[in-house]
Amino acid sequence: MPAPDDAAAGAVRSPVGVPAARPRVTLADVARAAGVSSPTVSKVLNERGDVAPETRDRVLAALDAAGYRRRGTTPARRPGSLLVELVLSDLDSPYAVEVLAGAEEGAAASGAGLVVTAAHGRRAGGGRWLSRLRARRSSAVVLVISDPGPDAVEELRRTGTPLVLLDPVGTRDPGLPTVGATNWNGGLSATEHLLGLGHRRVAVVSGDPSLACSQERVDGYRAALGRAGVPVDEDLVRWGDFTPEGGRRGAAALLDLADPPTAIFAGSDSQASGVYQEARARGLAVPEDLSVVGFDDVALCQYLSPPLTTVRQPLVDMASHAVRLALEGAGGEAADVVTPQHVQLATRLVVRESTAPPRA
Repeated sequence: MPAPDDAAAGAVRSPVGVPAARPRVTLADVARAAGVSSPTVSKVLNERGDVAPETRDRVLAALDAAGYRRRGTTPARRPGSLLVELVLSDLDSPYAVEVLAGAEEGAAASGAGLVVTAAHGRRAGGGRWLSRLRARRSSAVVLVISDPGPDAVEELRRTGTPLVLLDPVGTRDPGLPTVGATNWNGGLSATEHLLGLGHRRVAVVSGDPSLACSQERVDGYRAALGRAGVPVDEDLVRWGDFTPEGGRRGAAALLDLADPPTAIFAGSDSQASGVYQEARARGLAVPEDLSVVGFDDVALCQYLSPPLTTVRQPLVDMASHAVRLALEGAGGEAADVVTPQHVQLATRLVVRESTAPPRA
């Protein structure tokens, strides 16, 4: 029986038992398949932001179908697959646990995946997470850090990645969508609760004064004092960093005053736990000698002794909303042309056992 004519069949012969090598895929091949120019393919590979979303999807589909891979990168994300990058300052706080739960809920409801990154610090600009985000081809980003940094924001805008700031710890940028809580109302209700119990020496220990949420909580505190006709004593206003250590330092300075407060409003539940520690170190009982109110209502509050009166901000709902808002931007519009949205969810006071009338 004669051997088949390989040349006539158009086949490429290879040694017995060795498969023929797969033809090398070029940018021109991908460009032809996607119906675009080679420079456009190059722009997509380099994550340039000046490519229309539908064009980008066609190029990514062509890259994926051709099996094209760049060295050191992950496979191109398939059109329709969504991945949200959640960037937090750290992952070891009760606050972060609540945010993670809400972000996972929002991503699952949208059929998206969730990647969590710790920026390990207050600033996120120029961090390694940006390189990882580019490699993963994330669809959208939710930043939960106090200072995103102009470089990080500009980089995300340049690549067309939708960005939302989760704002109890986020700075205010009118050009970016934000999700936050009614911090001013929270500070007002916390202070009015203490005033209603009869306290007149009411102090506050808030977070970093450069943060909008810190200022708003203190502004609400000042407004409550003003409504009650109680003068604001600036010695009773202290700034911290939303940590237990910051709360303890603030409480120490306040309790060292010649006329110390009978109640302290802490800008976060973590700070409130530090106030508890300092009070007990001085032999003071909560709430008999010192009433304490926190802010956040994380799970920690129920297990402190006594359970903490606090302002509840709906962290789970806030994070879920932020993820959904970011994914709306990933649905077809680049981040720099999405209409900014600013959402504030309501806070409310949760009264437990850490507050009582002052001693007569």
